[in-house]
Amino acid sequence: MRTIISLMFFITTVLLPASNPSKSIRILVITGGHSYKTEQFNQMLSSLGPSITYQIAELPGAYDMFLPENRNKYDVLVFYHMWQQITDEQAKVFAECIRNGKPVVALHHSICAFDDWPEYWNIIGGKYFHKVTTFKGKEFQPCSYIHDLHFNVKVARPKHPVTKGVKDFEIFDETYKGYYVEDGVTPLLTTDETSSTPVIGWAKKYGKARIATLQSGHDAPTFENPSFRRLLKQAIEWVYKK
Repeated sequence: MRTIISLMFFITTVLLPASNPSKSIRILVITGGHSYKTEQFNQMLSSLGPSITYQIAELPGAYDMFLPENRNKYDVLVFYHMWQQITDEQAKVFAECIRNGKPVVALHHSICAFDDWPEYWNIIGGKYFHKVTTFKGKEFQPCSYIHDLHFNVKVARPKHPVTKGVKDFEIFDETYKGYYVEDGVTPLLTTDETSSTPVIGWAKKYGKARIATLQSGHDAPTFENPSFRRLLKQAIEWVYKK
């Protein structure tokens, strides 16, 4: 009997956990080119729970993380940068990393990045233009923004994994108006705020990778907003899901 009990203990405490390990999603947050409230932003990341761990990599040094030998160090890319400079080789490796299946959640001013690299706009499915720009046969004027507005966010796809369980909510954030949103994306969030482009959250694919873009995310009030936190967590989980 003692032998049987010992065997059962061994199976339940050693073999079963080894065969069904709990694995966190490792996110790599890409920053650079724009200041932000670091402490409050990191508190938001920590609030996502033990199933999501994070590290921060700032551009330009973060370009190394897109190299093939570093891609197994993280599971999901979270863009929170507004970087502009990129070489042809960096652009090739960057796009290849994502096209081959590394998923992305893009936040706020990351849609303002890379003014002269259209393939990045294709990756995240949108672009805030700082200058008059012709793209896909259409001329876009410089976009505009307004800080510190209370406005309503409407859930356009309540059954989508990113928005599931999230109700329409109010947010205090920065709006962008006039930015490009790619045809064919799945709109997730909209607003009727007149200083904003109507679609403020969407999902798409780029190559083998899932992409989720959330236009909100300027400052501490958004970082602390429970609906935004839930959207961020669910976006990470959705893009990561195989």
